Amino acid sequence: MKTYIPLLLLLLCLLAGPSFAAITQTPDTVSSEGLSFTPVADTLTIEPAENEATVSTAPPLSLWATFLGGFLGGFAALLLPCIFPMLPLTVGFFTKRHKDRKKGILDAMVYGLSIILIYVGLGMLITISFGSDALNALSTNGIFNFIFFVLLVVFAASFFGAFEISLPNKWLNKAEENTGRKGFAGIFFMAAVLALVSFSCTGPIIGTLLVQAATSGARLGPAIGMLGFSLALSLPFVLFALFPSWLKSLPKSGGWLNSVKVCLGFLELGLALKFLSNVDLTYRWHFLDREVFLVLWIVIAALAGFYLLGKLQFGHDSPVTHVTVPRLFLSIVVFSFTIYMIPGLWGAPLKSIAAFLPPQSGQDFDLYTPLLSSGSSTAQVAETQPRKYEKLFDRPLHLDPFFDYQEGLAYARKVHKPVLIDFTGHACVNCRKMEASVWPDAKVLPLLRDDYVLIQLYVDDKTALPAAEQYISSFSHRKITTIGALNSDIQATRFKANAQPFYVLLNPATQVPLVPPQGTDYDPGSYYRYLASGLQAFQPL
Repeated sequence: MKTYIPLLLLLLCLLAGPSFAAITQTPDTVSSEGLSFTPVADTLTIEPAENEATVSTAPPLSLWATFLGGFLGGFAALLLPCIFPMLPLTVGFFTKRHKDRKKGILDAMVYGLSIILIYVGLGMLITISFGSDALNALSTNGIFNFIFFVLLVVFAASFFGAFEISLPNKWLNKAEENTGRKGFAGIFFMAAVLALVSFSCTGPIIGTLLVQAATSGARLGPAIGMLGFSLALSLPFVLFALFPSWLKSLPKSGGWLNSVKVCLGFLELGLALKFLSNVDLTYRWHFLDREVFLVLWIVIAALAGFYLLGKLQFGHDSPVTHVTVPRLFLSIVVFSFTIYMIPGLWGAPLKSIAAFLPPQSGQDFDLYTPLLSSGSSTAQVAETQPRKYEKLFDRPLHLDPFFDYQEGLAYARKVHKPVLIDFTGHACVNCRKMEASVWPDAKVLPLLRDDYVLIQLYVDDKTALPAAEQYISSFSHRKITTIGALNSDIQATRFKANAQPFYVLLNPATQVPLVPPQGTDYDPGSYYRYLASGLQAFQPL
């Protein structure tokens, strides 16, 4: 029984991890540093606004989510075949190396600290090599998102046993040569040997973690992620050195270790599709719309369930002669998740995973959204002429937004309504979750549809502006050539923010926020009160 307890804990943590990250993740950010905007002919006038809100671009919760993701990744790595069998051997070496038990414990603590230094150093190297601005830009760059997709598919194949990812042998030999040094230097090189030897198992986890951290928008994301990873990896070595009797309770190595690798492979494959979806959305290929994405996730989850039941096996798996209780419970969880996703093929919102799915507006067969539109007011639609860029973007929940700042303001002045500016992005997971779990609320949706003029400004769109509308920004002193760069400049210049989603309730006559802008708010009641406060503050001229 205890042999499968680590596998159970691992999968439960990994299933909870993405959901926690989506809930605690602060608004996605796109770096606006370096953006420079000059007025677009006479179509864009940006003046200093009163009551401008300042929003932190590196919120602390995002680092906590990155740290937790790294910690769970380190815990997962600990249960892989390359590391788990080394626990009792390494701890036994430290406890028997000295007659004085205190010195053995000190060596184990230095060993754990060395692991942390090695992996945090790797995270810092990533930031220094690419720069924080470059890391921010990765989250919306189609080429890099596609590279990340391919990379994660390769990692998944490695976990499935197609091949092993390894480092050059000369690196390992060089590190082993130095393990004989006296003092703390030898212990440090022992930690380096662990990092190099286990790379075939930990490499995919580290690579995935660094990709996620690099695209999170946080300056210290890679270093914080590696801190969480190394802390989870090193802590057991120190704890077992402090309490050697705990080693007796460890499950024996066996085929279950390989099962952990394969299950991680399925998770890597599912995560890879999110990066491919970002590319598809950014360039509007529509190859991976919501129902196609869901079909792929359903198949991947179902295969993982069959694997847990022993109905699907790989060449390096141990034969499953019977299904244990932990495997049965895990398969129930996985198959339940599989069945949960199936109604999404007909438009069910699937709020718990909505942040990771493509927009529902791109789904071909949707029985859910039309129900939300029943009894809606059509006055706004009837008065509206064809809108700028409307063929480029999908309309969430059958709303009728504008996609150009000045055009939306002009219409709002005409109909004497306040403006809701939604700074959003194709690759913004929090934006998708807001649109799927908060906007459809019975109290929120009528306000969006009937009481506000909605302007959605995509900050990561790559569509080129006409030559006559391209300009040099006075904010970043760079040439603005795309719709996304224009919208990002409006947000950075006027509202001093670069996070998405970012909601501004604006008086169209004065272009001054009615109330302080805000970002992600997953509480429909709180978001309704925010919209209602803007209506109360609005006084049409």
